[in-house]
Amino acid sequence: MTSTAELTESPPVDSGFPTVAAMARSWAEKTPDAVAMREKDLGIWQEITWAELWETIRLAAHGLLALGVQPGDRVSIHSEDRPEWIILDFATVAIRAITVGLYPTNPAAEVEYILSDCGSVVHLAEDQEQADKVMEVIHNLPDLRKIIHVEPRGFRAYRDDDRFIFWDDFIELGRQHAEANPGAVERLMAEAKPDDVMTLVYTSGTTGPPKGAMLTNDNFAFCVDQIINVDGRLPGNRKAGPDDQILTYLPLCHVAERIFSAWHLASRGTVLNFAESIDTVQQNLREIQPTLFFAVPRIWEKIHATIFIKGRDATFFKRVWFGLAMKAASIIGRERCDNGGLDTPLSRVLNWIFYPLVFRALKERIGLRRVRWAGTGAAAIAPEVIRDFIGIGVPIHELYGMTENSAVATHNFWGRNKVGTVGEPYPGIGFRIDPETGEIQTKHRGNFKGYWNRPEATAEMFTEDGWLKTGDVGEWVDGTHVKIVDRIKHIIITSGGKNISPSEIENSLKTSPYVKEAMVIGDGRKYLTALIGIEFDTVGDWATRHGIPYTTYRDLSEKPEVIELIQKVVDETNKKFARVENIRKFRLLPKELDHEDGELTATQKVKRNAIEQMFSDLINEMYSS
Repeated sequence: MTSTAELTESPPVDSGFPTVAAMARSWAEKTPDAVAMREKDLGIWQEITWAELWETIRLAAHGLLALGVQPGDRVSIHSEDRPEWIILDFATVAIRAITVGLYPTNPAAEVEYILSDCGSVVHLAEDQEQADKVMEVIHNLPDLRKIIHVEPRGFRAYRDDDRFIFWDDFIELGRQHAEANPGAVERLMAEAKPDDVMTLVYTSGTTGPPKGAMLTNDNFAFCVDQIINVDGRLPGNRKAGPDDQILTYLPLCHVAERIFSAWHLASRGTVLNFAESIDTVQQNLREIQPTLFFAVPRIWEKIHATIFIKGRDATFFKRVWFGLAMKAASIIGRERCDNGGLDTPLSRVLNWIFYPLVFRALKERIGLRRVRWAGTGAAAIAPEVIRDFIGIGVPIHELYGMTENSAVATHNFWGRNKVGTVGEPYPGIGFRIDPETGEIQTKHRGNFKGYWNRPEATAEMFTEDGWLKTGDVGEWVDGTHVKIVDRIKHIIITSGGKNISPSEIENSLKTSPYVKEAMVIGDGRKYLTALIGIEFDTVGDWATRHGIPYTTYRDLSEKPEVIELIQKVVDETNKKFARVENIRKFRLLPKELDHEDGELTATQKVKRNAIEQMFSDLINEMYSS
């Protein structure tokens, strides 16, 4: 373990811009023995202190210098969430190079595109699977000099390839470089500038090839000030700090997870706990019981569905109590949501009754008993889902932003939570809704530097007077909060000239635990239809309880009983909308949508054009009669 005395012998870094690396060093100096991270190894949570973390970051930075990485060079990371992801990220920023994250699900073709586009010189491939992807396309990556691998297993075929280096050997290389070049990393940190590009965040590519959004040190600092340190975000205005626990599980290459994990760690000293995998999130939530929790809508919908499935599978006595509690939660949620998220006399009394009987155990079981703030964003979510969670005491707040403005746009502040909106603009930022197009536009220090090697695409993102065009249609609610209508490019205009937002209808469908994906169709058509993907686990459980045998996803989706089940979901959704917005027909998708098949982006967003092409026969069938 590195002591405080050893840390302070290095040249001071406060003369440079306060980057993520500088902040991490500061925590190591102030609280060297405090826990910074935890990861699970052989079933036991292992702790990493701030002193240990900074020393590894410092050695990794020296390791990069030893490999010839220069300021401005790109270092790419292809890995699940783990300490090495953040260590290499911070080390890269420390020497003024640029981090490029990839989604773990990126196939070889996308790995080739991103690494070629950014010109990565050093690449971290977590394990054999990721190494095989890059080696499949290595002949088209002339800039790539070294591949770091974290897992030792499965690399026998590459052991004589000089381009590979094991993580432990990489850190040892850094140790040797540090001994020969003391203070080299600290001198580069002291030279950090606000406009240094710290990371390239590649867009999801729903309509074309991904583009690398350049975020600078100043973008990072502005994001920290506006999202993490802003007054009124957390209950009692008690800011995030070392007492807060965060579960890290969403891809760190996504700006949302980078903010709520890595940037919270650096700026506020919160403790990161790395989930073992996306499949163990529920189990890890129960073990960690985080105090701050961010999830994309898909995760909230999954937890929401799980609650009701478990409730239905309980004993008769427990089912009765669960039913009563959920009715109470509905009333509590409605009362709180009508009061900015705060309690009313009625909600307080109902919670006083049902919290010790049901809610406390329920929150413990889903791993959210200690959560004092929960957030959702990156995609639309149905208000009903948020209302149900607020009803049992999980205070979800929806917020809005995008990679290109460092996610700084709007937030539902504590006590002013208006469910169904994405909140109020952050204080002091430039925020407007174009009166002609309804497009949301922002102007502030968080707006990105541009797309990597894409000057024309960058220019298209800004208005003539310098405002960033988000591509999202919004509207004011009560003059203070903002509601997202849809992406401009997703608005449906029927043959009758009616403008319809498909996302509202799709989100309503997805409030059902039986629906995983929904895509509304109708542009240029007489009426709306939908392609719906069932939630395989939930519908499978329903089928088993009703004695309906099935073998595969396709077999289950073709069962008449399942089609009838989803018809009821569609009927309930149609009741919420005007007749012109009703879904007249639907078809169930014969397979689960998949990123590798080109149907979803890496962030699990539906590629509408691709879906319409792949399932054109189902769509034509709905409009043929």
